[in-house]
Formats: sequence, structure tokens, C-alpha cells
Amino acid sequence: MNYLKIFSPATVANVSCGFDSMGFAVDAIGDEMTFTKTVEKGVKIISITGADLTYDVDKNAASAVVQKILQAAKADFGIELTIHKGFSPGSGLGSSAASAAGAAFGVNKFLDSKYSDLELTKFAMFGEEVACGSEIADNVAAAIYGGFVLVRSYDPLEIVKLPVPEQLRVVAIHPQIAIKTKDAREVLPTNIPLKDAITQWANVGGLVSGLFTNNYQLISNSLVDVIVEPARKSLIPFFDDVKNSAIQAGALGAGISGSGPTIFALCQGDKSAEKVYKAIEETYKNTQINFEMFISKVNQEGMKILE
Repeated sequence: MNYLKIFSPATVANVSCGFDSMGFAVDAIGDEMTFTKTVEKGVKIISITGADLTYDVDKNAASAVVQKILQAAKADFGIELTIHKGFSPGSGLGSSAASAAGAAFGVNKFLDSKYSDLELTKFAMFGEEVACGSEIADNVAAAIYGGFVLVRSYDPLEIVKLPVPEQLRVVAIHPQIAIKTKDAREVLPTNIPLKDAITQWANVGGLVSGLFTNNYQLISNSLVDVIVEPARKSLIPFFDDVKNSAIQAGALGAGISGSGPTIFALCQGDKSAEKVYKAIEETYKNTQINFEMFISKVNQEGMKILE
């Protein structure tokens, strides 16, 4: 094999109560990446479309991951890389994670799938560190494993793939404003009341249980964030309006995707998702802020080979 084209999905991380520990992949949007095997060792970025990103192979999340895997595998070949960003960096939908995870997945195919999904997640986390300064696993693991994932432990890294109820849908709105992950982390509380901590980890347990038992009411009851969302929502204009309109229209719950500004809502079934979509759209259309929206199934397979 000398050429590969893949789709690497966007992801929703945190999922309300699961800060830095839960995420899921979406079907509707993502990156397309191509990999061409070369005799010359190393990595070269041939083109980047859809976003203004660096061609510096040490500073680009995708090429940095490619380099790291090639070196770890002592590969006797190189890779030429193209990246088409299907959604904006800084959206809260795992833009750098899609690039980093896609890079890990793609190069591994040229190495006869030498590395496991867990090992690929570790490589992709390096790309997140290059892009954002932190080795966070929730977005990259969701893209690699597909579906819902739980980062059970960071040291040692342990990823648990969770089942996805058949009717689960996501509606998302991306206000066209920029929020840097670094800025969103700086507003987080450094001390958490025990009462809030108990509420939060109980909700994580409830969400995991709801996914396993197809219990949509339990999923709804558990999509509550009493720690991170209250601290971050002021960074997103009209957040409360969007969340309230989504829930009034029948969403199971709504929250901040990643560090924002994208707001996601989980719904049961296509009809409910369409109703929630319209309610959110109606709420935001007069805010004077441009926005993009989508409805999607949860992407249960993760990466997709296109060619």
C-alpha cells in the first residue's frame, strides 16, 4: 500500500459531567486526510485546506504525530500528508484531535496495524500536546475508538468503549466566535465543594449506566455539569438561552462541547433532533452572531477509510 485517504471525525468531549474523561465521535463532520508513502524518510505536509494551519512539521499536530510514530517504529519510509479541515479550529469539536488521531490511524495502516487503539491514542495525545499544550485523551480516544468512550485512567492510560443507544442523536450549534482551550481552562475552579464532586461523579456513573441500559431518562437525568459549565458558560454568548430552548424542545440534555463555543444537545430519535435543531436555530438567529449547525448520529466506527 502506497496511498490512503481517510475520514477522521469531529468529537464532543466532556459530555457535561465527564470533564476530560468522556467523549463521543460524530458522523456529520470531520477531516479528510491523505497519506502517500515515500522513499525519503520523515514527513512532509503537501497541502492544508479548510483552515489556516502551520506547515511546520514539528508544530502541526498531524505531522508531529506522523514523525513520532515513524521514529518509534524505525520505519524505512516517509509520508507525504494532505489535510482538509472539515470544521474550524477552536470550535470545541476536537479539531486538533481529529488531525492527531487521523495521523496516528493513517500511518499505522502503513505499518501493518502494528499499534493497538490504546497505543494510537497515546501517540495522538502527543499531537494534542503540540497543538494545545496538554495531553488530553477524551477527543482523540473518541475519534480512534468511535462511539462513546470513557477515559478511566490517565496513568496508566485506560480507555473504555461504551455502547451507544440506537436512537441517540446529537444537535450542535457552533457560534462563529473563538475560544482558546487555554483561556477556557483558566476560568476553571481550583477547589471544588465536596457536595458538587459527589453530584458530578454520580452523574458520570448514571450516564455510563444509561448508555449500557438504553435508558434515555437516566441519560437525561445525568447530563448535568455542576462544576465546569457554570464557570465556562459566560464565555459563550446566549448559552443559557440555547440550552433552555433545547431542553424545552425535548432534548435529553445540553452542554458545552469541549471548551466551547460549540453547544451540543443529545436527543432521542430523529424527530426530536429536528425539533431541537429548529428551536436552537430560532433562538440564535437574531443574536447578530453567525453560526453553523448540524444534526448527527453518534459515529460508532471512528475512522473511515475512503480510498
